[in-house]
Amino acid sequence: MPENLSAKGSLMTAAPGNRGNSGGNRGSYQDRDKPTQIRFSNIAAGKAVADAVRTSLGPKGMDKMLVELSKAQDIEAGDGTTSVVVIAGALLDACSRLLQKGIHPTIISESFQKALEKGVEVLTSMGQPVELSDRETLLNSATTALNSKVVSQYSSLLSPMSVDAVMKVIDPTTATGVDLRDIKIVKKLGGTIDDCELIEGLVLTQKVSNTGVTRVEKAKIGLIQFCLSAPKTDMDNQIVVSDYTQMDRVLREERAYILNLVKQIKKTGCNVLLIQKSILRDALSDLALHFLNKMKIMVIKDIEREDIEFICKTIGTKPVAHIDQFTGDMLGTAELAEEVNLNGSGKLVKITGCASPGKTVTIVVRGSNKLVIEEAERSIHDALCVIRCLVKKRALIAGGGAPEIELALRLNEYSRILSGMESYCVRAFGEALEIIPSTLAENAGLNPISTVTELRNRHAQGEKTAGINVRKGGISNILEELVVQPLLVSVSALTLATETVRSILKIDDVVNTR
Repeated sequence: MPENLSAKGSLMTAAPGNRGNSGGNRGSYQDRDKPTQIRFSNIAAGKAVADAVRTSLGPKGMDKMLVELSKAQDIEAGDGTTSVVVIAGALLDACSRLLQKGIHPTIISESFQKALEKGVEVLTSMGQPVELSDRETLLNSATTALNSKVVSQYSSLLSPMSVDAVMKVIDPTTATGVDLRDIKIVKKLGGTIDDCELIEGLVLTQKVSNTGVTRVEKAKIGLIQFCLSAPKTDMDNQIVVSDYTQMDRVLREERAYILNLVKQIKKTGCNVLLIQKSILRDALSDLALHFLNKMKIMVIKDIEREDIEFICKTIGTKPVAHIDQFTGDMLGTAELAEEVNLNGSGKLVKITGCASPGKTVTIVVRGSNKLVIEEAERSIHDALCVIRCLVKKRALIAGGGAPEIELALRLNEYSRILSGMESYCVRAFGEALEIIPSTLAENAGLNPISTVTELRNRHAQGEKTAGINVRKGGISNILEELVVQPLLVSVSALTLATETVRSILKIDDVVNTR
């Protein structure tokens, strides 16, 4: 017992005069430390993702690993998805160093916002205005976007295709944006990427149901959303037929009902019929198909619900939900509807020469396997997005790390005007942007340190468009090499990366959810 007492006594006397507060102090000290730890752990997580993605920047980079931030960049600009993650990682690294020096997160966050505003100003001043009638410039931009993709060797085919697709769905004089839903990408397995084509009209992957009619000129196209089959009751039922005459009557009624439907369709002059997929019963019975075949009406069934809007816009038809509304004015017209054989790798239905084209086009993507097709589709989407950026903001800037080095220089100059902590944070922001040229050099097998130093030197002498030439393995005027990108891509990447970093800085606690 006495030993216990003495132990207690020694514990009590350990903090004389401060017995009531010792526990409280320790608690508040740990809490004060926690936000800093949380910030560092978030920064470390962000940097880890950025480092993983870094190796995929530029034409010599490995393939993409995208995260939420790059999704935002993809929606806004459609390209620069790797750059945005790499910039965010470099900014997080800068934050980490600034926090270790004891600078308050709020000061860092506000300074970064100032640096961003200045950066956007610098980028805008570097931009070169571009006219949508200047096809050569648009092709260069699309080719630059495709060069960092797996299908880069096909850029001479895919770039013109992307530019033509966008130009056909907009009015270049008045357009301020492009609805990419007007450009449908149809994937068809077989062939090679060389077989990709742009079609003004509609392409359907569904087969023609009746083999007798595979080509219709001067097509009048109807789109129905009701079923050409015998009606069903709403609930399950069983009909017991005890006499063959009754059986005959049932079949006769069904035959008359379907024949009546088909006659009404024929009466409107319709000679191509598209039938929406039905989940309730057969959209098309064998009997109906037999009658339609006799009347020389081409039938394509199983049209997906999500394709209806595009089909209506392309061929000017209207979907019909009931036979009574199926009239001549609901039909769309086209010069030709035919089923095309793709040399042994399946068939496609092409509807071309639409009388009132609703500003839509279809790109058919071919490839020897699923991976190639999907990569080609992603690449075409990126090229389309680059052209869309130029429609939204008609300005181009040099690529190859030139804008980032220029930004680093200008922000360094700007930081000298500022005072105190702000100046320090803005300079760190500028230096962080050098990660892009440094990574480009590294991925191209150049020495990153000497390359970036040389770039800095060139920009300091006023060569704003000096960038890394990955093909020749050195530094050159990147505009002459035609490595260009839309201004919107760079502005969006910088803005989104900075906003993400500022958001991460604001997190100072984590609640574990079970």
